[in-house]
Amino acid sequence: MKVVITGGGGFLGQRLAVAILERGTLADVSGAQAEVDELLLFDQALPRRAPVEDARVHLVSGDISDSATVSGLIDRDDVAVFHLASVVSGGGEQDFDLALRVNLDGGRHIFEAVRARAGLQRLVFASSIAVFGGDAMPDQVGDTTKQTPQTTYGMTKAVCELMINDYTRKGFFDGRSARLPTVIIRPGKPNAAASSFVSAVFREPLNAEDYVLPVTPDTKMPVLGYRAIVDGLIAMHELDGDKLGSDRAVSLPALNVSVRDMMDALRRVAGSRGLGSIGIEPDPFIEAIVRTWPGAADDARALSLGLRKDASLDDIVRYYIEDYVDGAA
Repeated sequence: MKVVITGGGGFLGQRLAVAILERGTLADVSGAQAEVDELLLFDQALPRRAPVEDARVHLVSGDISDSATVSGLIDRDDVAVFHLASVVSGGGEQDFDLALRVNLDGGRHIFEAVRARAGLQRLVFASSIAVFGGDAMPDQVGDTTKQTPQTTYGMTKAVCELMINDYTRKGFFDGRSARLPTVIIRPGKPNAAASSFVSAVFREPLNAEDYVLPVTPDTKMPVLGYRAIVDGLIAMHELDGDKLGSDRAVSLPALNVSVRDMMDALRRVAGSRGLGSIGIEPDPFIEAIVRTWPGAADDARALSLGLRKDASLDDIVRYYIEDYVDGAA
């Protein structure tokens, strides 16, 4: 089986690749386990080398909005696709046309390329809790909450979710949308996502750097650690499609927390490490986006499907320290 990961140059894409290679097999079109003999990481920008030395791994750079390029990636019938590539929230608000080109056109090119293959290939799409929003959004959202996104990013995710439902209904492929909460803790430098501060409030102090929060500490949101996110993406691929029914989108189980909870967890776990300080200077642009997000999510459906949830923020801080502070990941 060949596995294609779009957005494979990113943090989650690389961790997903390593997890799949370690696992060794995935469910094929029949539902039986098939050996992964090729794994392709596709992105506009890629790391200098693969996340792991393995002859099965290939890196391909290109433009996901080019249909011919995308068709060339999905060149086997025995293929599984994890579609992670996306212009993120802040970037989408600043460049509407880019968000449409990458998120919508790119998504449709992926869907059409899979549709062209023989069989019902499994496709996992990384959606986002940003599909929710609007004046009537409840305090806690769930898989049956009406989607009225208030960002271009969220809109493109919602459209792709609907497309996946319909492509699956039509028998073009076996699609699944994993609706991600905010992912923590991302290593490296901040990106253009409005949610970038949620990782930075841990990462920079752990690097002994001072950090200025662009939101107030009482800001609430659902979050999930990157290990559980990767597990969730694979679990969504492996699920029996009949258990999903007509709604192929599942909100991954999340911890509903405030920024103050995050700061407290950091101090509990790593307070003896000489942390950098955390200041607060609200940024109107970031706060305007964050106010459109749900403050909590209901994860009953995800848990009933067997998807994993982090036990606590403290655990997420501990394994980030293990992987990226004390470790060599």
